[in-house]
Amino acid sequence: MSIVRMTDTLLTRYKNQIKKHHPFIVGIDGLGGAGKTTIIKKLSEELEDKGYHVITIHIDDHIVESSKRYNTGNEEWYEYYYLQWDINLLQLELFQALYDGKKLINLPYYNKSTDTVSIKQINITPTSIIIIEGIFIQRQEWRTYFDFVIFIDCPYKVRTERVLNRDLYIGDYQSRLNKYQRRYWIAEEHYMKTENPLEKADVIYEWFFNKTSNIFVLYFKLT
Repeated sequence: MSIVRMTDTLLTRYKNQIKKHHPFIVGIDGLGGAGKTTIIKKLSEELEDKGYHVITIHIDDHIVESSKRYNTGNEEWYEYYYLQWDINLLQLELFQALYDGKKLINLPYYNKSTDTVSIKQINITPTSIIIIEGIFIQRQEWRTYFDFVIFIDCPYKVRTERVLNRDLYIGDYQSRLNKYQRRYWIAEEHYMKTENPLEKADVIYEWFFNKTSNIFVLYFKLT
C-alpha cells in the first residue's frame, strides 16, 4: 500500500512539473543499510507497470578510483564523504546534463575488479523518469536538481546489523565494525547534521517495528 501511495504522489508531481524540457528527476536517499535498493526496485516496477519509462542510476556505480579516496592524508570519514565521488564532475555530467535536457549523457563507471573508471553513454528522453539512488544525494551541490526526493528512514540498530552482516568483503566482523566506526558512520552523522536530508525530502519512507506482527514494516508519510 505504501509503495502505491508513494507512486501516486510521485506521479502527481510528475504530471504537474513546470520544467517540461527535461526528464523528471527522482532521488532515493538514505543511509547505509536503509533498504534503498529494495525500494527502488519496487518503485521502478510500479511505474513501469503503469507504462512509464524509468531509468535507474545508482550513485555508487560512479565512485572514483581507490587511490583518490584512500590514504589521502585526510580522515577516513572525510575521504568517504568528500572524495568517494567526483562531486563537481557528477554535478556537471549527470545532474546538470539531465536538467538541461541532454539526450545523451556521459558518466564515469567504476570497475571494482580492475579499480578503473570508464566512460559510458546513457540515452535519455524528456518523458523519462530518472531515479537516482544512493547515500548523500541531497548534498548541497546536487539537491536543487531533483524534482522529487524520497528519504528511506531506518532505525540505526537495523541498519547496523544489515551492513555488518552484508559487507563481508571488508574482512571479519571486528574489521567490518572498525571500518564502519572510522569511515562510514561518522560521514553519515556529518551528512545528517550539515544537510538535514529528512527536512529536505519530499517524502519520508520510514521503517518501524510492529510489535503485534514482530516485524519491521514501512510507513509512508509526506514531509
